Amino acid sequence: MSGGRRIQPNHVLAALAALAALAGLGLTAGCSPAPGGDGTAVAATTRPAATGTSPFWVDPEGPAAAQVRLWRRQGRTEDAALLQRIAGEPVAVWPTGEADPGPAVRAATTAAARQDRTALFVAYNIPHRDCGRHSAGGAADADAYRRWIGQFADALAGSRALVVLEPDAIAHLVDGCTPGAYRDERTRLLSDAVDRLKRQPRTTVYVDAGNPEWIRDPGRLVEPLVRAGVANADGFSLNVANFQTDAVNRTYGAELSERLGGKHFVVDTSRNGEGPLPGAWCNPPGRALGTRPATTTGEPALDAYLWIKRPGESDGECEGGPAAGQWWPEYALELARGSGP
Repeated sequence: MSGGRRIQPNHVLAALAALAALAGLGLTAGCSPAPGGDGTAVAATTRPAATGTSPFWVDPEGPAAAQVRLWRRQGRTEDAALLQRIAGEPVAVWPTGEADPGPAVRAATTAAARQDRTALFVAYNIPHRDCGRHSAGGAADADAYRRWIGQFADALAGSRALVVLEPDAIAHLVDGCTPGAYRDERTRLLSDAVDRLKRQPRTTVYVDAGNPEWIRDPGRLVEPLVRAGVANADGFSLNVANFQTDAVNRTYGAELSERLGGKHFVVDTSRNGEGPLPGAWCNPPGRALGTRPATTTGEPALDAYLWIKRPGESDGECEGGPAAGQWWPEYALELARGSGP
């Protein structure tokens, strides 16, 4: 997918040094570029705007919040104020695939429950993940994945949660990147994961469907999404870690929704404030934060704008960035500064 998504644990981060140390724990997530896409989708500016009161939990100990505190101590008050545009918004938690996800999930749901909020999560551990690219990895095999999803779901219990299921997994089937030998296994695993997560009474689940620039014909997604159990999910997600504008995603999502019998969808708006940069998906310069997370969207089938990708985490070692998923404060600051006064 376009945009690395290696996410740090949501534990107390007293200092940036601790944050860097925790990064090695491998809360992984990443995106490959949209194969064959040149990033030329409409790039009309979408500035962050309050579209309603967000019901989602904001992590007070995330990497942006830790950076804000550090910069304030260093006297970088103006930069800290800009970065608060990220630190003050709800972003998804990406539990590690290398260990039991339960502790991270329970920590987030417990904190969210205290504030009567919904915790946002991404399940990102499918076998043969990301076709060996920036975020290669995932569960060792199907059994390992089912165990991991079971632990994830158990930790959700009866808490209010929203889960985006396996970014890239369906789109990589459609674009041919995932070998044919894994196709049936992958859709079975996704379908089983939907069923397992939906046993939790207050969990909503959205199966990822890539982005409009990646699979330009939404009709190509219908069959694999159906096989992956989207009928039993609450809907599908679009634009995870990508830069396509709100308008492009709304149009594409509405068409895919219609083809899926009216299934709803959510859109990642974390970095799409300036739209895509033609020809670039990995840490493109000059981008901006997008519409702030909210459930008021003006589109009946669009359930929410969400920040699924954590703004400020590197897409990979390009444009001077660190490894995929590492916190990159300079890029975070650029996104915040680009979002206007």
